[in-house]
Amino acid sequence: MADADSIKKVESRIFHARGKKVMLDRDLAGLYGVSTKSLNLSVKRNAKRFPADFMFRLSPKEVDSLRFQIETSKKGRGGRRYPPYAFTEQGVAMLSSVLKSERAILVNIQIMRAFVNLKREALTYVALKRKIDQMEKKYDTKFRVIFDTLRKLLEPPEKPKRQIGFHSA
Repeated sequence: MADADSIKKVESRIFHARGKKVMLDRDLAGLYGVSTKSLNLSVKRNAKRFPADFMFRLSPKEVDSLRFQIETSKKGRGGRRYPPYAFTEQGVAMLSSVLKSERAILVNIQIMRAFVNLKREALTYVALKRKIDQMEKKYDTKFRVIFDTLRKLLEPPEKPKRQIGFHSA
C-alpha cells in the first residue's frame, strides 16, 4: 500500500503550467534526496538533454499564480532568488540519465506511474463525458434532467471562497 501512497504524494506535486503537466525543481530535488541547487547544477551540466519542451523556467507571473499551490514565500522573505524550473514528463524521464543513483531510479519509476495515473484519470473523464453526450442524442428530452445532473456531477467542485475579516464564533 505504501506504493499507492507514494504515487499519490507525487501526483500532488504535479501542476499545470503552459498547458503541460509539470513538476518543479524543488519538489523533484526533495523526492530525489538532493538539494535544489545540486539538481539544477546537474541539469545545467547536461543542458543539451533538456530542450524547452522538457524543462523551462517559470515566469514571475506563473510563480504568482501557483504561489499557494507550491507554498513559496515572496522575494525578500527567505524565498528563492529566481523562479523555479518546471520539468515536463519527458524532462523528468531525462533526469534519470543525469541523476544516477539507486534512489533516482526508484523515484523516477514512481513519478512515471503518477503521470500515467493522471493521464488515465483524464481519459476516463473524457470517455464518460463523451458517452453521456451520445446517450443524450439517442434518447429524447424526457431524460434531459438526468443528463444535466450527470454533467454537473462531472464538473470539478467549486472551492469555497475564503471570507476576509474578523468572524465571531
